[in-house]
Parts: sequence; structure tokens; C-alpha cells
Amino acid sequence: MPTPVQTTTRPTRTSDLVRAARREPVDRTPVWFMRQAGRSLPEYRAIREGIPMLESCMRPDLVTEITLQPVRRHDVDAAIFFSDIVVPLKAIGVDLDIVPGVGPVVARPIRQWSDLDQLPPLTPEHVPFITEAVGMLVAELGETPLIGFAGAPFTLASYLVEGGPSKNHVRTKALMHGDPELWDALCARLAQISGAFLRVQAEAGASAVQLFDSWAGALSRADYAARAMPHSAVALAAVADLDVPRIHFGVGTGELLQLMGEAGAEVVGVDYRTSLTDAVDRLGPGYAVQGNLDPALLFAPWDALERRVREIVEEGRHAPGHIFNLGHGVLPEVDPDVLTRVTALVHECSSRR
Repeated sequence: MPTPVQTTTRPTRTSDLVRAARREPVDRTPVWFMRQAGRSLPEYRAIREGIPMLESCMRPDLVTEITLQPVRRHDVDAAIFFSDIVVPLKAIGVDLDIVPGVGPVVARPIRQWSDLDQLPPLTPEHVPFITEAVGMLVAELGETPLIGFAGAPFTLASYLVEGGPSKNHVRTKALMHGDPELWDALCARLAQISGAFLRVQAEAGASAVQLFDSWAGALSRADYAARAMPHSAVALAAVADLDVPRIHFGVGTGELLQLMGEAGAEVVGVDYRTSLTDAVDRLGPGYAVQGNLDPALLFAPWDALERRVREIVEEGRHAPGHIFNLGHGVLPEVDPDVLTRVTALVHECSSRR
């Protein structure tokens, strides 16, 4: 059982983002963007030049600077910790790399019971660079919240079983159905790893956490409920005693939203395929929502983009709490100035002062 940590003195406790996540009144709709600290920023590309992705994620100085860049540029209401969902796997010794243009590639995919030996429990001693970077960021951010994150067990399991990214998750689903005991043992280990990774960030000072289940939309509702949701619930429960709202996000998960909330989140992320209005109807009054501008619309003429942003803000007014975001991540070709304008527009049209 984790030792309870008293964190009620966080200076971000009254920030719009934390208040929206708790379904409390806000001065204006808070906004941040998934992948806001990344390839769309020229200053990011400059500082990352010649430095491999995983090395960047393990250097507190780089993590701090990259995380702060979009806060300075866009005036967003939260910073998202710069890392990658496979960082905790690398930290415990899994032989993997992030290959440019491909994604995470695993040298020894998990296909049988003996392969689980690659996954010892994660402890804070595995990731001292995370604790250091979060501490540096909290000191710099002041009253601006920092969001920590981890990958959900299903998505991490898919990378490990497939050996890398997959469109159809053939090996993943074959293992899930063909050897459910091995599947559950794998996901149980990953739930501990993800939960511990979230807890390290929260204990170091993150004001909220997000669990990314990038590939959960590949599952039927029944398979998600039986083979993925219980493990995500364990990961989210790892920070249940801390003063941090939990956000649960997946891609293509419109049919899973209610279950994703029930897994243990205060906020359910909604991708661009499902309207916030439908999401609120499916979730009921017990959850805030996050989302959900289609990232592709950032390339549209401003009048079309502005119209859609205003529609989403209006839809969000009918939710118990709303955090404006994209319905997936920022694309690398986006003009950063557009993100700055969207942030200002959300603040302008949602201000309650």
C-alpha cells in the first residue's frame, strides 16, 4: 500500500485546470495541447538536434527546457511533462529504442512466459532523472500546473508483444485470446510500472496525471472491459491517495468512454471522432471531459478553425468540467502561431470574468 503523501498545499490547487478537472467553477476554460512540447516548435527541433529521443527524455535539463517551451510561447494553462510512454520500460532494462520515423522498437518481443523476466517492478530508484526534472519544472512553473503521464498497460503491452507499432495488433489480440493468463500476467506487471511512474511524477510535484491508452480503440467494448480496463484501473489507483486529478485518454474510444471513467479517472479525454455533447451523455455528471479539436483543422482557414473552436467551447459549457485540448496530438507540420491564436481564442470566448 503506498504511503499517503500530503499535497494539499500545491500552489496550482486553485488553477483553472485543476478546478475544471474537479468539476469546480473556473474563470475561463483551461487549454493545453497533447504533444505541445514537440516537433511543431522550431526551438524544440533546435535543442534536440543530434540528440536521440530517449536520451532527451533522461536529461533533466533538456526535459525542463522542452516542457517549458510551449508554456512560454502559447500561454497554455498547463505544461505536459516531456517524456515518452516507453521511458519507464527503458529505465527497468528493456532493450528498446525509439527509431525516427518508426517509433518504439523492442529487441526481444514478449511472446512467452520466460519473456516476462524483462519486466521487474519499477521503483523510484530506476527513474531519479524524472524526480529531478519534475522538481526543476515545478520551481519554474510556479502556479502553472504540470501534468505527468504514463502509457496504459494495453498500449504498452501491444508495443512489447508486436515488437513495435502495429496497425492491426494481430499478435497482441492473438495472445490476449490465445493465452489470457500470460496476457493478464504481462498487463499486471505493466500496471505496476505505469502506476509507479505516475506516482513518481505526482510525488515530485505534478498537479495532474494523464494515462494514455493510444491503442485502446482497437478493442471491442467486451475485450476492453475484460482484458484492459482492470489493469488501467490498477495503474490509476496508484495515485488515488494523492491530491492530483487523473485524466484517462484513448484514441478511437467513443464506445469505451464510460468504462474509461469507471477505471478511476476524474477527467475522460475525448478524441475528435466523438462530440463532447455525446461524451457527456455517455459519461453522466460524475466526470469532467477533455478535448476535442481535430488536429487536422489547425491547417484550415482561420474562419473555419475559429468556428469549430467556439463550438467546442460551447459544448464544453454543458459538461461538469471542461479542459480544451485537441482530439489527439499536435502534428509536426503545424504552424505554432496557430496554436497560440487558438489558446487566446479559447480564453477570450470562455472568460467568465
